[in-house]
Amino acid sequence: MPENRSVVIALGNPLMTDDGFGLRVLQRLIEAYDMPVDVELVDGGTWGLSLLPAVESSRRLLLIDAIDIGVAPGEVVSLTSDEIPGMLSMKVSPHHVDMLDVLALTRLRGTRPAELLAIGVQPDRVSFGVGLTDSVESRIDDVAERVVRQLQDWGHRCTERAFAHA
Repeated sequence: MPENRSVVIALGNPLMTDDGFGLRVLQRLIEAYDMPVDVELVDGGTWGLSLLPAVESSRRLLLIDAIDIGVAPGEVVSLTSDEIPGMLSMKVSPHHVDMLDVLALTRLRGTRPAELLAIGVQPDRVSFGVGLTDSVESRIDDVAERVVRQLQDWGHRCTERAFAHA
């Protein structure tokens, strides 16, 4: 396992409108960037405790999600390690409870990643339905670029594919 291992986990449910945002950003990252071997991109969806091995194997963990903190819909939001449990406890979606449990377990087991960050957007609507609202969909590329910049700040070489914007 690489010493500088970072794991990016996209959370969300694509059947709950804007809650599917994290998964759409993950799709964009997969399509547009070549990631180094020490970065793992994970479709966390609503997988809950099954994400524990991926989280425990990382030195740095970056979560991508719809993050409801009461700002304008589509506004990009970043949360640090100390702020994430509060965000997850608001239970916008059932996967928040599961990820809160995963992070609590890593703390108890002494396997919590050294660095933890969440990047996402303020959702406009989280209700049964497929597709993102316009204000949230328009931020996919912005958040993908922020994720890449964060990975680069952590020492990873992420390369944009030449055909990504063709």
